[in-house]
Amino acid sequence: MLTFCTGNKHKFSEVQRELGISLTQYANGYPELQADTLKEVVIAGMDHLDPIIETPYFLDDSGLEIEALDGFPGVYSAYVHKTIGNDGILRLLKKRIDRNALFKCVIGYRDEKGKRHLFTGTSPGVIGSSLMGERGFGFDPIFIPEGNIKTFAQMEQAEKNSLSHRGDAVRKFKSHLESNAERFG
Repeated sequence: MLTFCTGNKHKFSEVQRELGISLTQYANGYPELQADTLKEVVIAGMDHLDPIIETPYFLDDSGLEIEALDGFPGVYSAYVHKTIGNDGILRLLKKRIDRNALFKCVIGYRDEKGKRHLFTGTSPGVIGSSLMGERGFGFDPIFIPEGNIKTFAQMEQAEKNSLSHRGDAVRKFKSHLESNAERFG
């Protein structure tokens, strides 16, 4: 059985649906290193989880990088969302014309042999001027993926997954599992 280490029930169901397999959830958390890159955060999470979780398992970390804010909030996205939320990001961008942003996701996977694998996904887009939509979580109500007029929060799950940073990383992860004959569920 493959374990997904996340306390976020929305993320768990989103990833399970995209992978198309049954997952076990480890929701006890792990310390998230405050680092410069998502890759560093994921590797530190794996260092913490290795003696606790049996292989195979995986975890992920995501961040929203806003060009006009020099990549902020980036690795601090979860903290920023908890403290100032979507409204705070909209206030920071209130007088900004450049609203380009990039969502990134890094998945860290420890296979049954103990080898680590990293998969990165991205989704370019812009920050809208107001909250739009009721679906999703986090920054979904303000992020409009490139080539769209709807935010992630306005999209059905399948449409969001086809465009999102996490969906991109999960598809790469799934391809790895399939090409290495790793079957779960």
